[in-house]
Amino acid sequence: MRRATRSSAAKPRRRNSPAAITKPYHHGDLRHALVDAALQLVDESGPNAVSVREAARRAGVSPGAPFRHFPSRDALMTALAEEAQRRFRAEIQAALDAAKADDPLARFRAFGLAYVRWAMKNPAHFEIISSRRFFDHDRSAGVSRDNAELIALTERTLAEAFAQGQLRVSDLKQVQIAGRALVYGFARMNIDGHFPRWGVAGDDAERTAEATMDLFIDGVAKR
Repeated sequence: MRRATRSSAAKPRRRNSPAAITKPYHHGDLRHALVDAALQLVDESGPNAVSVREAARRAGVSPGAPFRHFPSRDALMTALAEEAQRRFRAEIQAALDAAKADDPLARFRAFGLAYVRWAMKNPAHFEIISSRRFFDHDRSAGVSRDNAELIALTERTLAEAFAQGQLRVSDLKQVQIAGRALVYGFARMNIDGHFPRWGVAGDDAERTAEATMDLFIDGVAKR
């Protein structure tokens, strides 16, 4: 930032502020460095702020360097979506690993809460992977594959819960869609800033998510 006044012997202005860029790229995986820089942009200013040139600047490389990896903004956004999806999937897997292996309904609950918690902690990343405005879902093999695997996982989990007599509802597809609508809708309410008008403070959002999920589970479970 320029000072209001300068002496004639003032030092030259820095080209970039250290706080404005990521660690300069020197060698190794340029693609990964560019994705990390773009993710930082998303965290700071949202998905619309992402550009290949700005990612290059933050990675400390020339403006033309990224185009071998990302010939367009769409290509970079697809890579961001795949990385966000990978992190999302890791969060869900960690929650499932911590749940009781022999209790499919508990694993279904853990899945749903992991979905909501990740979305609340990473709203801009969730916005990228959940919205069709930022990249072409159909052309991203990685995101499409992960989505299909997660859908199949919920189907198997609900089938196990029904086989063990945990569910009173036999239409498992309807339970699956209703559960997805619940967690997706909760995440969207958080991103769109609706909770304050419903009397839910920021610190209460996660507790409200747990209570909402438990209410859903109580509605489909056999007691």
